[in-house]
Amino acid sequence: MTSDQASVSTAQLPATHGELPPWEVADLPAPPPLSLRNVFKVIGPGAIMAATSIGGGEWLVGPAAAVKYSANIFLIATIAIALQVLFNLEAVRYTLYTGEPIYGGIMRLKPGPRFWAGSYTVFGFLQLGWPALAGSAAATLMGAWMGRMAGAPEQGTQGWIAVALILACVLILSFGGTIERMLEYFAWTMLGVVFVFLLFINIVFVPLSHWWETFRGFFSFSGMPHPIDWGLIGALAATAGSGGIGNLTVTNWLRDKGFGMGATVGAIPSAVGGHQIVLSHVGTVFPATPANLARWREWLRYVHIDQIAVWGLFCFLGMFLNVNLATAVIPQGTDLQGLAAGAYQAEYLSRIWPGFWFLTLFNGFWILFKTQLGNTDILVRTITDALWMSSPRARAASSVRTIYYGILVIFSIWGVLVIRSASPFQLFKILANMAGIVLMIAGVQIFLVNRRFLPRAVRPPLWREAGLLLCSAFYAFFAFFVVRDVLRSLF
Repeated sequence: MTSDQASVSTAQLPATHGELPPWEVADLPAPPPLSLRNVFKVIGPGAIMAATSIGGGEWLVGPAAAVKYSANIFLIATIAIALQVLFNLEAVRYTLYTGEPIYGGIMRLKPGPRFWAGSYTVFGFLQLGWPALAGSAAATLMGAWMGRMAGAPEQGTQGWIAVALILACVLILSFGGTIERMLEYFAWTMLGVVFVFLLFINIVFVPLSHWWETFRGFFSFSGMPHPIDWGLIGALAATAGSGGIGNLTVTNWLRDKGFGMGATVGAIPSAVGGHQIVLSHVGTVFPATPANLARWREWLRYVHIDQIAVWGLFCFLGMFLNVNLATAVIPQGTDLQGLAAGAYQAEYLSRIWPGFWFLTLFNGFWILFKTQLGNTDILVRTITDALWMSSPRARAASSVRTIYYGILVIFSIWGVLVIRSASPFQLFKILANMAGIVLMIAGVQIFLVNRRFLPRAVRPPLWREAGLLLCSAFYAFFAFFVVRDVLRSLF
């Protein structure tokens, strides 16, 4: 125990530090006064998360599920987004208090940091280690340029375009001072481009009566016709929000942005322009004094705006607008695989004006590429933070920037090698269902982390703890049926 810890009441600090070294102690930095101008200056991780979230789920899985089963099953998506908002807020609670990403709290649980660092490296690879969205983005870009979807003769060219997109992700992640800052700039730009187009197309070409029918489907449930494709429905439930590792990584971005005690620990610097940035491998906590708790409540207001008004709202709108358009122009019951949803929409709109073929698919390209960019950072960041916090040997051997970019290069080479291994849609279904399994496990872990490592004054209320466990149960339900169907297909 440090002298700072000894000088305050033990009730004001965590009762235990678990399986990692104890935190430092300092007062909670004050956030800027709450105002509209400061909101736009402070928030940002929610935008990165939204830009990453609005991708394969909205462009691939959402339209496929809606056209196959109708929009009347999309209460599943609404519940998923609401539960993931709660999941995010409770993961962020730990980061606000300690300055560590939630992975730090998880690694403090038994059996210890090496086990959980290894486990989440495997989870991250199984969920995001396949460059499904780079392949989808390449096919969409080729279709936009050629005026038709690529066929077998163009598969080689499509593969090279996917390789170029993987390398573009490396380039983008190499600038900006901190990686979080570059992602934030890119995210706000892409959200603007994507939503302006989606809103315009929906307002101009989809009847108002259809808007109401789609909206009602997001808040009612009429059951699903059999047979049920549980792989598709499980993917919808996971990717209606961020899905698994993506939800956990919002805490890394909040740390790098300097939310709460994150301002005291540093950030992962970019390869260019981040030379003076240092990242501590252990967090800093604050004593639960009246002054610190007043600042804590102010920080929570910013977090709620970032996660509810930015991330949650954009996730809902992204899914709604894509589903609304798909169900308006694609015949009900069509079995969509791969890029069929985008091709159908582009073909339908091009009958009104030929230029809509290019605009629709180019918009789809940005949806998919920005998600590939975000997923690349999520996977590399997850492994980097796990190594940095759990391994003294890794910290002694190199800087956090060297670890990050070393893993980024390895992952990019892997992506280049496996990009042609399977169809993008099938790859995406696999990673989406793995995301649901991560949410199932991590919901229970966040419940335990906040119960064990936060002083009572900053713990969540009981209804939020119950919501976390409900989130785990929700994804356990879908995981059961997905695993059951996989086993049946094998045996």
